[in-house]
Amino acid sequence: MIHVEQSAKTDFLQPKIHFMKVKDFSVSGEDFDLFYNADQSILITSPQPEERKIGKYYESENYISHTDGHKNWFEKAYQLVKYFSLKRKLALINRLHSNKGKILDVGSGTGDFLVAAKKNGWTALGIEPNTKAKEIAIKKEIEVLSDINDIKENQFDLITLWHVLEHLPELDLQLKKYHKLLKPNGVLLVAVPNFKCYSATHYKSFWAAYDVPRHFWHFSQKGMTSLFSKNQLEVVKTIPMKWDAYYVNLLSEKYAHGHMKIFSAFFHALKCNLAAKRTGEYASLIYCVQKTANQTL
Repeated sequence: MIHVEQSAKTDFLQPKIHFMKVKDFSVSGEDFDLFYNADQSILITSPQPEERKIGKYYESENYISHTDGHKNWFEKAYQLVKYFSLKRKLALINRLHSNKGKILDVGSGTGDFLVAAKKNGWTALGIEPNTKAKEIAIKKEIEVLSDINDIKENQFDLITLWHVLEHLPELDLQLKKYHKLLKPNGVLLVAVPNFKCYSATHYKSFWAAYDVPRHFWHFSQKGMTSLFSKNQLEVVKTIPMKWDAYYVNLLSEKYAHGHMKIFSAFFHALKCNLAAKRTGEYASLIYCVQKTANQTL
């Protein structure tokens, strides 16, 4: 678990209205509740496992973001999608900072994104608490730390969280920390699932991006904007991650039917992306965020 030094609880994200019961399909088989906070437009997983207990919910060969697995067609497909996703992420960060600079990837996993960034001229550092994933990254000659509190402030041109924020406790404290680590003109890139998308509505409790209890929070665009704003961060742009719908839908079909119905998964992923062209509600979104002008925390 990536943690920051705690000074206060995140009171504004307390559960409000029961929304849905969801099963942990990938590891424990346990049931969890989702509560809706209408004020913030965020869903909250309950109960949220304590830090000392959360590790067991990641202990599965099915949790492939902590491996470099190619054992079956699904893992091979995941790695192929990851390859194209890495190229797109690299193009994005180079567009944001053409002169390169220093990048911090929070929840860096096995380090592939940082490897690509380093080869492209970036000074790369990762934060990864999972020992297995961290060891794989270090073998790729990437510098990886376990604790973000060990890092000095005001030094990064870019901080990235690729599907990580939903895993982290104490959201306010996390964002305050990133705010302090960024240089004055630095950029925060945050990719998260969007529970307002068509696929979430279609698959309901089987939507794989709920991924309880590893995902503590489930975000909407309104919720993300509000969360950043109260931490003196401003969303300047959102970018769709269209391929996420296909990958998540394959898992959703497996959870709903016991096997991956490929045609159905791709059909509904296509519907999700086509609907999002009108609504903006893609299955996953990247938020490009900057410090609010002339303010510090």
